[in-house]
Amino acid sequence: MFERFTKDAREVVRGAAAHGERSGSQCVDAEHILLALLDREASRASFALAALGLAERGESVRRALDAARRRAGLTRAEADALAGLGIDVSEIVSRVEEVHGVGAMSGDRGDKGWWSGRRSFSRGAKDVLERSLRAAVARRDRHVGDEHILLSLTSLPGVPAEVLADHGVTYESVTRVLYGGGEAQAG
Repeated sequence: MFERFTKDAREVVRGAAAHGERSGSQCVDAEHILLALLDREASRASFALAALGLAERGESVRRALDAARRRAGLTRAEADALAGLGIDVSEIVSRVEEVHGVGAMSGDRGDKGWWSGRRSFSRGAKDVLERSLRAAVARRDRHVGDEHILLSLTSLPGVPAEVLADHGVTYESVTRVLYGGGEAQAG
């Protein structure tokens, strides 16, 4: 599949793996892909993010992803649904972190040196990459670019889409910026 990825898209995948490694995660998650996209410059996805005002709010996105990771990757909608059942996710996180330390519910190992070799991709990360291929095919693009990865992140349910939407980046807004119908259009 990666032979159809542009240089920019491959750099996003490499960057996601690096983010996973730095965080000590056992696998590369969709959140790591979003972080890698935020690191990009001079690409179609970085243009779209800048046009939508996200370039200067990258730190806010990172904080929101960290907060979701502390909640064991639950979206706010999932936490709200549990609250409706009388389960206070914030209270559970507080109690677990009181005993096991901050970030204990993230699923990451504390001993960051335990891993050797390549990190695998989580189901969510694989879904993002597969959907990006479908987005390229649907647009009749020959190659998968980082813009297709961004579109994929905005269209799949989960923490990355929620965080992006909270910052004004939706599938519709990215499509408008990249392919027209809006004031800005990628070149």
